[in-house]
Amino acid sequence: MATLKVTDDSFETDVLKSSQPVLVDFWAEWCGPCKQIGPALEQIADELAGQVTIAKVNIDDSPMVPSKLGVKGIPTLMLFRDGAMASMKVGAMPKGKIVEWLAEQGVGPAA
Repeated sequence: MATLKVTDDSFETDVLKSSQPVLVDFWAEWCGPCKQIGPALEQIADELAGQVTIAKVNIDDSPMVPSKLGVKGIPTLMLFRDGAMASMKVGAMPKGKIVEWLAEQGVGPAA
C-alpha cells in the first residue's frame, strides 16, 4: 500500500472521514527536505498498513486545505484521528523518529 494522494477536494473524505488514523504530509515538488522523507513515508505506509493511512497533499496543487490548517512551513506532518488533528510536526525527520512519534500518538506496533 503506497501513500495516498489527497487534494483539496478529497481531503474531507480521505482524511477527516477516515475510519483509521491518517498521517498527512504537506509537501511540494521544490522542497528538498520533503523529498528526503518521501521514501520513509512510503515504507511506513507499507509497514503500518491497516493501522494508519499515509496521505500526501501537494501544497502547490491543493493550497486551500494547508492554508485553512495554518501550514506555514514544509514538510509539515499532521496526524488526524476521528476527523480532528491529534498532533503535528514541522520539518524533516528520519524514519525512526516518525515511527516513534506515531507510537507516542498510539499508532503502530509499539502503541
